[in-house]
Amino acid sequence: MEADRDDVVILGAGPAGLTAAWELAKHDIPVTVLEKDERYVGGLARTVEHNGYRFDIGGHRFFSKNQEVEDTWTEILGDELLSRGRLSRIYYAGRYIAYPLKAFNALRALGIVETVRCTVSYAYARLRPIRNPRSFEDWVRNQFGWRLYSIFFKTYTEKVWGISTTEISADWAAQRIKSLDLWLAIRSAILPSGPAKKRGEIVTTLIDRFRYPRLGPGQMWEKAASTLAAKGRPVLHGRELLGIEHKDGRVFSVLTRNADGAVEEHRGAHFISSIPMRELVGLLDPAAPDDVRAAAAALSYRDFISIALMIDRKDVFPDNWIYIHDPSVKVGRIQNFKNWSPDMVPDQSKTCLGLEYFCFEGDGMWTMSDEALIDMAKRELEQLGMCSASEVFDGTVVRQQKAYPVYDDVYQERVGVIRDWLARQLPNLHLAGRNGMHKYNNQDHSMMTALLVARKIATGSTLDPWKVNADAVYHEDVHVGEKDVSGRQVPARLAESVR
Repeated sequence: MEADRDDVVILGAGPAGLTAAWELAKHDIPVTVLEKDERYVGGLARTVEHNGYRFDIGGHRFFSKNQEVEDTWTEILGDELLSRGRLSRIYYAGRYIAYPLKAFNALRALGIVETVRCTVSYAYARLRPIRNPRSFEDWVRNQFGWRLYSIFFKTYTEKVWGISTTEISADWAAQRIKSLDLWLAIRSAILPSGPAKKRGEIVTTLIDRFRYPRLGPGQMWEKAASTLAAKGRPVLHGRELLGIEHKDGRVFSVLTRNADGAVEEHRGAHFISSIPMRELVGLLDPAAPDDVRAAAAALSYRDFISIALMIDRKDVFPDNWIYIHDPSVKVGRIQNFKNWSPDMVPDQSKTCLGLEYFCFEGDGMWTMSDEALIDMAKRELEQLGMCSASEVFDGTVVRQQKAYPVYDDVYQERVGVIRDWLARQLPNLHLAGRNGMHKYNNQDHSMMTALLVARKIATGSTLDPWKVNADAVYHEDVHVGEKDVSGRQVPARLAESVR
């Protein structure tokens, strides 16, 4: 199928791709959105349905420091956005600890003996710190003591990233945790709160209310897609990308194979990619130079498995989600979708939990059968004391490739090689979103980068999407060559010379 020459062709129908299409449609610019999934839109923010039960691939709060992003959500979904209270806790050694930390709850949950141990450990670390801390473990131990490090940092970090905390650079710990003061958090739970803060001043992690679509985050992107379809621009599902053709410094078409096996050509004046950067470079025809392909091939990703279990019980736990810091189980986090929205389950006497496992594509967990994964999730749920395995009457598995772009020692150098070459050689190929820009961030960040890309195409705006930070805030004073502020920091391995 050959599109009009004025089309903007968008690769991927996740938050970035559909936000770009939404904005371009406002300027009456025709768009063609290509999506490999045969059914769903929304990417990692889609909502999957199984026998009437709806669940996220992870959990997606709808809160942003950027009012424009909030307004876009309202514009798309309106009254279907619910206001929800947040409740999340940490599970550790059979006990639940409120997160964000609350003084009396934390002390009561840890118990007097453990509290004393943590206090002594903290004091010892402050009196006798590790000099020149090189690893994540060294740095966090210095800041909080060994006991608190073991409870609140070690297990969960290793589950999420698949890297020992002794191998993760201390620089990442300093970047990621520098604003967290445990004792300040405890004191703030006791002292009266200060004056109300403006949206831009709120610490996103600590918000106690957020918005959430009545039928899950996928409802947002399903509505965006249906609105585009009503304007004559439906998302094209089931499209396998075969190649991105370019000549004389311009991309001129994308080749796809549809579900019937037919090869299609999609021509356009501009192209927006929200697909993984490594995949994008591999699709270029003619091929990119050796150094660009090598940089792309070296980019790494953390993959993800979500196991949804349907439980014959009205209430299992009151939280939206629980972080599992217990090292005796593999699950990293558990979502309770009914507590995000009651309409996520068809029967209010039942519950649907989503158990999240972090892995690498091709490893032992990734290659397990669905039946084996569901059995493992049932056993772990019982081991954690949340319900008995016999109460689980149904389950399903979703594997998510390239869920989290990962930094390593030379991450910025690799992305810089790709980004600079594309800007010089293919200026009508634009990057947006988490995987498109290889940035580990939330959907509001992805949306903001997409809005800026769309406006660059539609109006000639010169605002740079690479200057959007992790809270979807645009920084006009960041210059090329300065430290990257566009992503939430992800752990880097220690260099061989300092291990």
